[in-house]
Amino acid sequence: MQIRSAALTDIGKVRRENEDRFLRDDALGLYAVADGIGGLPGGAEAAQLTVTHLHAAIAATPPGTLPDLALLTHRLNETVFQLAQRISPVHGLGTTLTYALLRDARLHLAHIGDSRCYLLREKKLTRLTTDHTVENEVRASRAAGKIIFYDEAQRKALTRCIGQQSPVEPDITRHPLLPGDRYLLCTDGITKAIDDPELTDILSADRAPADILHTLISLANDYGGGDNATGVLVHIDAV
Repeated sequence: MQIRSAALTDIGKVRRENEDRFLRDDALGLYAVADGIGGLPGGAEAAQLTVTHLHAAIAATPPGTLPDLALLTHRLNETVFQLAQRISPVHGLGTTLTYALLRDARLHLAHIGDSRCYLLREKKLTRLTTDHTVENEVRASRAAGKIIFYDEAQRKALTRCIGQQSPVEPDITRHPLLPGDRYLLCTDGITKAIDDPELTDILSADRAPADILHTLISLANDYGGGDNATGVLVHIDAV
């Protein structure tokens, strides 16, 4: 199999700063998006520190080996938490993080927050991540038989992020790579603007990854550009 990929970010039409960051390294098989949390100081710094340390950690790993992604994510969380103690001890700071590592014909995925990873396979779109929000956490607890109530105004608030004081628990999954697969890692500037049917149509187009990302982000801006929009798109091609 061969890999084609692209990455693109845009500030949008409302925000004064782009607090999104991404990684795209075909040689390492490493792809990531991080969205600095708005409303907290240092969101951009948190996202940048996270992707910088993630890239360095994978680059230092022996070629072809798979590190412990849960342990690595814990270390990234601690790094950002320590930064928060220096620059924002009262309010803290944080970022989402969704990253993929290609090893042994599989995509190994680690996820914290409400950025997302999608798989398009045979023109069927599957979301591989679950947003770590109050609404989703409560829904899971209720499914387990617990009676929980919450403030509707807080339903989209994050329950997990990189930079929190308590140890962060990432969702770790693995997915077999098949020729024709397309994986999109993206921040919520894309997913809040573009629904799944339209996302499916755009990702299914017979076009280069960079062209598809330009279409997605241009469309998000056409729909108001209410947030920073970032995407990393990976095409798995047959040899």
